[in-house]
Amino acid sequence: MNTSAVAQSHIGVRRHDSLQAGLDLIDQGFTLIDENLRLVAWNKAFLRLLGFPDDMGFYGASFDSFIRFNAERGEYGDGDLEEAVRKRVEAARAFLPHDIERVRPDGTALRIRGFPMPGHGFATLYSDVTQERHSAVLIKEQNASLESRVAERTAELTASNEQLREALRMNEQFASSLERSEAQMRLITDSIPALIAYFDSGLVYRFINRGYRDWFGIDPSQPQRVSAREFLGIGTYSLIKPYIKQALHGVAVTFEYEITTIGGVKKLARTTLIPEVASPGEVIGCFELTFDITQERRSHEMLVQAQKMEALGQLTGGLSHDFNNILTIVLGNLAALSEQPDVKHHVAEFLDPAMEAARRGSDLIKGLLSFSRQHPMSTSLVDIDQCVQSIDKLVRHTLPETLSLVYALKASPALSNIDANQLQNALLNLILNAKDATESRGKISVETTIQSLDAHRAADLALPIGKFVRVSVQDDGCGMDSATRARVFEPFFTTKNVGQGSGLGMSMVYGFARQSGGTIEVISEPGDGTDVTLWLPLHEPADSATLAVVKPHMESDLPTEDTSIGLALLVDDDAHVRRVIRRHLLEMGYSVIEAENGKEALDILDQTPGISAVVSDFAMPGGVDGLQVTQHARKLGRVAKIVLMSGHVSILVQRGAPAVLQKPFTKDQLAAALGASSN
Repeated sequence: MNTSAVAQSHIGVRRHDSLQAGLDLIDQGFTLIDENLRLVAWNKAFLRLLGFPDDMGFYGASFDSFIRFNAERGEYGDGDLEEAVRKRVEAARAFLPHDIERVRPDGTALRIRGFPMPGHGFATLYSDVTQERHSAVLIKEQNASLESRVAERTAELTASNEQLREALRMNEQFASSLERSEAQMRLITDSIPALIAYFDSGLVYRFINRGYRDWFGIDPSQPQRVSAREFLGIGTYSLIKPYIKQALHGVAVTFEYEITTIGGVKKLARTTLIPEVASPGEVIGCFELTFDITQERRSHEMLVQAQKMEALGQLTGGLSHDFNNILTIVLGNLAALSEQPDVKHHVAEFLDPAMEAARRGSDLIKGLLSFSRQHPMSTSLVDIDQCVQSIDKLVRHTLPETLSLVYALKASPALSNIDANQLQNALLNLILNAKDATESRGKISVETTIQSLDAHRAADLALPIGKFVRVSVQDDGCGMDSATRARVFEPFFTTKNVGQGSGLGMSMVYGFARQSGGTIEVISEPGDGTDVTLWLPLHEPADSATLAVVKPHMESDLPTEDTSIGLALLVDDDAHVRRVIRRHLLEMGYSVIEAENGKEALDILDQTPGISAVVSDFAMPGGVDGLQVTQHARKLGRVAKIVLMSGHVSILVQRGAPAVLQKPFTKDQLAAALGASSN
């Protein structure tokens, strides 16, 4: 054999074995089966992820053998084994592309993607997605593990290359076999949805796969003409150059960076460089593996954001309950004081401002409850386009002539089971925020559409698969940076000057969207404007009936006449709250018995037959809550009026509570609630 043929054969052997070793380093499983459902290529991750013994992986192994192995160990249930195998083999013969997820009996969740390769067979990728959305720490550990495995493989590759060189010298006929192997390996690497390349110590590419053509429009048949500096751009190349230098010094590295592909599409990429070491200490080139992790990073960021918002919601919900009790005491005592004859001349100067401040505090608590998804909602089937149109006359006069507001309502007819008032409030908040962002100059667009979410898009938004109404408010204003976007829904966070906003507007919009079974999405960059989108569930004919919500009664709802004044049982674990409500009940004409917990209230109900009214708080210590007290009073059949008090009205309505009065409330509102309730 001439020297050139030997050299080419040597390169082919090294490339074949090294590319196989590179495939074995990938955490994703990979298989390639031919048109006869026989195994042509695979990697170790495939056997590991699917739990197959190593001896099952060999060239020519039948697809049927893997299916039968799964069926025999119960992965397809307890049905007929032969039928289960037959169905899956028949489905495989169709060679249809697919992207599914399957949970194995051991709890491992696998994403399985299949790609038909006409004339060659079918390539399949297997990814373990069990933990990918749960922790950035896990990603770091995986990278560390990859680097460790790369270091081990580097030593193995060195020994393997020496063996291949010796084999080439001893067998001329092996050259044609290597050519076939090289063509097969080219087919395999082109089938993998990743960028695979090899460059030598002089930074000249010797191999690139088809992924480079898909991302950058580069011809994979002429790798030596490829310049990373050109297809990445000088800015990106300067960022990754230190990592290339490390790899050429024998250190395997993994790094992440942003790139712009053909057509201007931005992606977040993760690249691993694996040095190829020849004689002691000499690095002769590097293998390059690059994956698109844009979706992975976005999913992780959304998970972290959702966990943060959930924690904030639990915190604000708990604080709101305590503050509702405090405001009940404050408002009740101020109202009682304002009715005293000897302080009438101080009411306007001192008491009215204090009561107004307490009411503003109550409104603030309602905003926090809305954020924490505990605010009562009056839901009904709402025509989204009509609801959007109805806000125009509310907001149009507040916008200057220098700012245009346009609508593109394409969702009609589209119904959603939501609170129409809260949707209007949310849209008003978003439009006024857009007005501030544009400094009252430019354009605000409100658009509605109906959109179906597939599995991937639904996962991005943390929503179920199905149809949603999309309500978008867009502006061409100043936009937001990443730090602002990360905190935009936090209660009391605002970019406005002091006194120009409470910082609860976007929090309430977030709470409304989540409580309605949807979500909110913000897309914004500094200088490029902002697009805020509400995703609301589309009502289908099979949807359940609309929910009924009991609202706190207002002064206008007072009964026209007093009915059956008698003995009232007041139940609340806070003595100061009981004192305020006891005064209200006495002024209405009731005699009052007090209980400081649910168990004591049950004993009083059983032993006191003359009770005609029960007013009870919901959340109380001791194992018996207010709902149990009111249910027991209703069961007795002799209590005419039952009112349950709480700062969490929506929770009680969902649990089927009787008349619910939201804290804080006035004496007139309590009288109205008692007048409207009956057993």
